[in-house]
Amino acid sequence: MADISLYPRSGLEHLLQPQTDDKSAGEAGVTLALRSDVALAYVFARNGKGGALKECVQQRFGLALPLKAQRTKDGQVPSLDGLTFIWAGPGRWLARKPGETGAAFETTLRSELSTVAWVINQTDGRCLFRIGGPSVREVLAKGVPIDLDARAFGPGDTALTLVGHISVHLWQIDLAPTYEFAVPRSFAANFCEWLLAAAHGKGFIVQP
Repeated sequence: MADISLYPRSGLEHLLQPQTDDKSAGEAGVTLALRSDVALAYVFARNGKGGALKECVQQRFGLALPLKAQRTKDGQVPSLDGLTFIWAGPGRWLARKPGETGAAFETTLRSELSTVAWVINQTDGRCLFRIGGPSVREVLAKGVPIDLDARAFGPGDTALTLVGHISVHLWQIDLAPTYEFAVPRSFAANFCEWLLAAAHGKGFIVQP
């Protein structure tokens, strides 16, 4: 298990105290958790190096870079368990690695990809939220302007979009459905306030 003492405070502790909304009986409709143990970095293909970057990621990490709005599956190499590359636009990806600090993750990516890509640490620039629950699609529909219906958006799919005035990068984890949202840190509190308000009456749990 990752040592949480390695990770900085989020500044959202006042909003994300473990709590339950008891407005609805039974199972909570929405769950929210801050993933403070996940390192994030943008990976940009150097000019004319897109093909070389794809080949390098395949060789070094055993992953096929997605060339459309999807994310990779977890790596097969035990030491890289959990590493994911998430499409973030043409020639760019958001790399995600749980259980590692941002600085260490940046160093790893730079050492493996420096000849074919630029790497920018985003761990301190983004807050990563995991959101799920049986009412999650209904609640997200109040502010997310894309179709999250299971027929249109499923596990492995990703999108760059807005929630109100907030730019977010989201992807679906599983069929439940469960989503992760990467939100600019300066807007993370606004995002949390919006989500908790949108979930009011559906029942929600803020998980530690």
